[in-house]
Amino acid sequence: MAAKKDMRRLDLAIPYIEPPTSKNDADVSGAMSSTMPMAAMFTRNRMIGWVSFVFSLQNWLGETEDQKSSSSTPAYMSVFMSFMALVVTYFPIFLPPQNQRAGATPAPSAS
Repeated sequence: MAAKKDMRRLDLAIPYIEPPTSKNDADVSGAMSSTMPMAAMFTRNRMIGWVSFVFSLQNWLGETEDQKSSSSTPAYMSVFMSFMALVVTYFPIFLPPQNQRAGATPAPSAS
């Protein structure tokens, strides 16, 4: 069987040009990296804490110069917030609440 001839024409090829980004585009990754640590602290969910830490770390490492100049807070602050969310979620392991610590002793009666 004979090899088929390539029918593509190079003179008709159009190179890819990336569309310009709009200044009005919302920074979804910045909003996520600032709200996820708060959700982890409120719910004391460790999984949300770890996801927020990894997400904010990736957001900080992938930050462009335009994002640095246009953002109101630096990206390392969201990394710090997500780390503090991890500290809050793991805090009861190292310092349990008072009612669990003294749970074995009965409370004194009022009579």
